[in-house]
Amino acid sequence: MTSPVPQKEPQSRSPQPELSRSLRNRHMSMIAIGGAIGAGLFVGSGSVIRTAGPAAIVSYCLAGALVLCTMRMLGEMVVAKPSSGSFADYARTAIGPWAGFTIGWLYWYYYVIIVAVEAVAGAAILHAWIGLPLWVLAMGLMVVMTATNLLSVKSFGEFEFWFSSVKVAAIVAFLIIGGLYVFGGWPGSSFDFSNLTAHGGFAPNGFTAIFSAIVVVIFAFGGAEIVTIAAAESKEPERSVARATTGIIWRIILFYVGSIVLVVTIVPWDSAKVLASPYVAAWNIIGLPGAGVVMDVVILTAVLSVLNSSVYVSSRMLRALATHGDAPTWLVATNKRRVPARAILAGTVVGWISVLLAYLSPDTVFTYLVNSSGAVAIFMYLMIGASQLRMRRRLEREAPERLTLRMWLFPYLTWVVMAGFAAVLVAMAVIADQRTQLLTSVGSLAVVLVAYAVRRARGGWPAGSTDAPERAAAPTR
Repeated sequence: MTSPVPQKEPQSRSPQPELSRSLRNRHMSMIAIGGAIGAGLFVGSGSVIRTAGPAAIVSYCLAGALVLCTMRMLGEMVVAKPSSGSFADYARTAIGPWAGFTIGWLYWYYYVIIVAVEAVAGAAILHAWIGLPLWVLAMGLMVVMTATNLLSVKSFGEFEFWFSSVKVAAIVAFLIIGGLYVFGGWPGSSFDFSNLTAHGGFAPNGFTAIFSAIVVVIFAFGGAEIVTIAAAESKEPERSVARATTGIIWRIILFYVGSIVLVVTIVPWDSAKVLASPYVAAWNIIGLPGAGVVMDVVILTAVLSVLNSSVYVSSRMLRALATHGDAPTWLVATNKRRVPARAILAGTVVGWISVLLAYLSPDTVFTYLVNSSGAVAIFMYLMIGASQLRMRRRLEREAPERLTLRMWLFPYLTWVVMAGFAAVLVAMAVIADQRTQLLTSVGSLAVVLVAYAVRRARGGWPAGSTDAPERAAAPTR
């Protein structure tokens, strides 16, 4: 495709309050892992296995390859130009202000809803241990994670480091013990891979089921991009992103695929227990006492990790929008610890309202909110691909020395990946269970596009500009 005419990036009218650069490499590594490995691996993988059978392994491999390539594209742009707005800023620069506005607001909306979803999920687990009302527990979890983020970016990083460490430890333990079990090295076990083909074959529901399952798997990988937003607050952004978008993502895929291989080898794919909790079912067969309680702790940790990351990333995206005049400029301000407290509180207020709706109107309003943000991740991946196509050519022409991390097989692999995500959207339109989510998400996209048109009409900027004129930033408190 033809490269766009290079345009100068606008200069800020006043210095923007800086964010803290206190995230270390160990924080960044675990932020990458924690963002991509949520409760969906431990619970949601059951629906994937029931859909595709043992061939769910292929679904996870294909989805993992798409996300790996997308992270490589994003990593290329972040290393060349770190930004707290990450892909929204790159979309703004490469495609136009409408793209940055649209994907930025959709992404913020996506994560403030996830804040509520994870708070509700965590409350459901705690309710079995603590006899308090669900809504009180959900609000309590949100208050704790909000306070963590308000304290400092380092406190966010520390919490994420330890939350993710628990998840990694659980997965590694499962890979080791599960591996010993299937290879006959565990007491009472024998070398046995018969479950891969014994119940209707490797792909019992046909190869179309493999692609249907990819739709669900793609969403499980969502969150890997959070590390590229956190890069703007790390001590070594280029090194951190380079590691996160290559080696660490490979490890994440290994965790997912390796775990699924063991689950479908240990537990018959058509067992009712798979749908309820595949990992608990596998641990019970292996003979681990108290498997249910252990996995509840791991799942709660995964939920808190995603909740913590969601509060963080939604605030940074909202602040990035504000720096471009696409959100109230008072949201740009940081406190004395260089934390965007106003942006954090603005997002969590929406999260608190959503939690209340989850209990006041769970089957209508809250369900609509969840569905209407469901396909945003796919929109984001497509926008990342389109941005990388343009920015790569621009960088090759204007600043090739900044391309220290490059997307593989450019531009052909970028186009293949974008086609893959487009196919996911088509699959969502075809699959009845996913169609509502797609249509309501398209509705959200339409609302944001209309909001952009109104924003431009009322206080617009020149038609050919790459950005909105930036207003005077709010002073640092």
